[in-house]
Amino acid sequence: MLSSILFKTVFKDLAILLLRVFTGALLIHHGFEKLNDINNFADAFVRPLHLPFPVTLSYLAAASEIVGSWSLIIGLGTRLGAFAILGTMSVAIYHALVTSGFNIYLLELLALYFSSAISIILLGPGNLSADYLINEIFVNKLNPLESISIEKGNLNAEIKNKKEITNKPKQEKFFDFPFSSFLSS
Repeated sequence: MLSSILFKTVFKDLAILLLRVFTGALLIHHGFEKLNDINNFADAFVRPLHLPFPVTLSYLAAASEIVGSWSLIIGLGTRLGAFAILGTMSVAIYHALVTSGFNIYLLELLALYFSSAISIILLGPGNLSADYLINEIFVNKLNPLESISIEKGNLNAEIKNKKEITNKPKQEKFFDFPFSSFLSS
């Protein structure tokens, strides 16, 4: 029991949900600010990097922040939204380094959004997301009647396996890696 308390968390999906929602909710207004004065944003942030089509790229940055933020909040296309945010934050970090050097006050918020996007990409959307619901409804449960009959067949097979296992002598484990349950989740 102690190992399950120390190494497994029951709040993993809640933590991912909080990370997604707070990242999206706090970032979305940056995209709308870009749209309010797109030419000013293009002059201040895109043109100094000598990138082609600065106004178009400014619209692309605003759209990736707005659509990516909504994607994170809802949990629909979560990894794609996180990739869009990651791309925008990568360019923003590059801009901050080129124009101001290693200024921690400029980089700290960008680095937090960058690390949140990477974390969401690596962890996935979690069970409290539209992606999970769509996967469960349309991919895993294509035919509900078929899955019910499969479950009944699996139940009978499990009962037979349990009877066979109880007849076998128990083997002692010499070494049990303490993080095995943590790493497998």
